Amino acid sequence: MIGITGASGPLGRATTEFVLKTVDPSQVVLTTRRPEALADLAARGVQVRRADFEEPDTLGPAFEGVDRLLLISTDAVGARLAQQQDAIEAAVKAGVSHIVYTSVPEPVPGNPAAVVDDHAGTEQALRESGARWTSLRNNLYAHMQVATVEQAAASGRLVTNNGAGAAAYVTREDCAAAAAAVLTRGGYEDQALDITGPEAVTVQQLAALAKEFGGRDVEVVEVDDEAYTAGLTEHGLPEPVARVVASFGASIRGGHLAHVSGAVAELTGTAPTPLAEVVRAARTS
Repeated sequence: MIGITGASGPLGRATTEFVLKTVDPSQVVLTTRRPEALADLAARGVQVRRADFEEPDTLGPAFEGVDRLLLISTDAVGARLAQQQDAIEAAVKAGVSHIVYTSVPEPVPGNPAAVVDDHAGTEQALRESGARWTSLRNNLYAHMQVATVEQAAASGRLVTNNGAGAAAYVTREDCAAAAAAVLTRGGYEDQALDITGPEAVTVQQLAALAKEFGGRDVEVVEVDDEAYTAGLTEHGLPEPVARVVASFGASIRGGHLAHVSGAVAELTGTAPTPLAEVVRAARTS
């Protein structure tokens, strides 16, 4: 039996669709805080169970009968570590033998991304859990750069704190396909896999894409982390969220998101989608 947590979210739904291409729906368990949001999938025969990471007592029953579980990291940055540790403990007690977790590239002390501590702690809990585990260290989502390119095309300026660094942006669909492959094929036990796009993209390349769409030169304006955070808050982001976003720029600047792997192609048999293709598709849709 295959289980997927957070199944009503975009990554959970996308992974479910890939899993259902090869697995009978009766052998799939989807957990969510809002079972009604998965009524369409329940109608197709999957088992939908309520599980709320803020209510640990809901986790064990939700994982009963599951052999391989995809634990999708929650969005409660700073608070999710304890929740995910509880989920791992509950999964092991319920008999889950292999836990696949969505992590972040290079969850090491030197990486300034604000999410690192949560992911590093969860990976440690997995290693100590007694279950087999796989960490899928997903790079930044490519679709999140579409607005950046569009704004730069419109204004002629691309404000960044990335410095000369680069990120191997990856699509959510490629992340989902990779996760589904690990869940359905097995293997990759006790390994961390970097899930990346086909190349590491610099801010200069983003500016070139913006020029392609705007038809004019785009100036790259480099600022420090505080100035970048301030700019994001001025445009409406809550300060805590702005600081998390800025921390990813610092992580890119430090080289923590630049590694390109062949994991997507190895797992799925298909090359990952380039960032430029994602941006161009969004512009024409």
